[in-house]
Amino acid sequence: MAYRDEDSLYYFPPGRSMARRVHGERAVGLLYGQRALLIGALEPLTYTGTMLSTAAADRPFQRLARTAKIQETILLGTREEADKALAVVNRLHERVKGTLPEAAGSHPAGTAYSAFDPELMLWTLAVIADSGRAMYEAMVRPLTDAEREDLWQDYVRFGELFGLPRGDVPGSYREFSAWWESRMSSPDLQATEHGLDMAPLVAFEQPVPAAARGNIVAQNHIIKGTLPPRVREIFGIRWGRGHETAYRAMTAAHRRARRFFPRPVRRGRNDVFFDVVTKTEQQRGGTRTPQLRVSA
Repeated sequence: MAYRDEDSLYYFPPGRSMARRVHGERAVGLLYGQRALLIGALEPLTYTGTMLSTAAADRPFQRLARTAKIQETILLGTREEADKALAVVNRLHERVKGTLPEAAGSHPAGTAYSAFDPELMLWTLAVIADSGRAMYEAMVRPLTDAEREDLWQDYVRFGELFGLPRGDVPGSYREFSAWWESRMSSPDLQATEHGLDMAPLVAFEQPVPAAARGNIVAQNHIIKGTLPPRVREIFGIRWGRGHETAYRAMTAAHRRARRFFPRPVRRGRNDVFFDVVTKTEQQRGGTRTPQLRVSA
């Protein structure tokens, strides 16, 4: 997608950017991150490297909320806001580097990892891209082939902002889709023991006030419904005809009702919800999480 001079205030201009249209939907912003987190955990090198580098192991929801806010700032904010957020991410990513102390999935001990490795960056971008598209199509409407292409080109731009070279990503949505299907069927798609415990906890056990638990249960079902079958299988997520029927009914109801929601209800940032999650986790003194045990 070509960007005009008058669009220079934004990386993803209003009225022109498909990524802004997709991620401007509150329903997408609330749900795609958990889906991306689950699938992302199935690349053991990326997952383990991130876990070894985090300083917030007992505050995973604070980390999730911070990541979600940063991504919405980049996709929906001005260039000035986005540049400040990108500088924060760059400083955080500088800490994500090292070598595996022991094997993780198909990666042997001693394998190097870095947040700036193009191959690992592509995986991170891919789970965001597929999750944003999947959640929009589930909760809003199917995208045309042309819209999927425009959306993918926006994600390529998004990756470039983090330092991922354009030459290291599939050039078109068709190429990306083929690459994605290959990854989803690869025997290398697997979870570590820690990932099997940690990823579902963070995806499905968000700390919220008791009055909001019903909403979380419904959201979790929708997230599970959009997952590739292989991902559900790896995490042991039960999914039968009844689950699928309920998922289709829930998403269809949202698509029908959405047109009656006032625009501020349908679209915008989700800072208020992210702040609720962070505050609730703080009030309970953090989150008990599985310990990442590695050999000395």
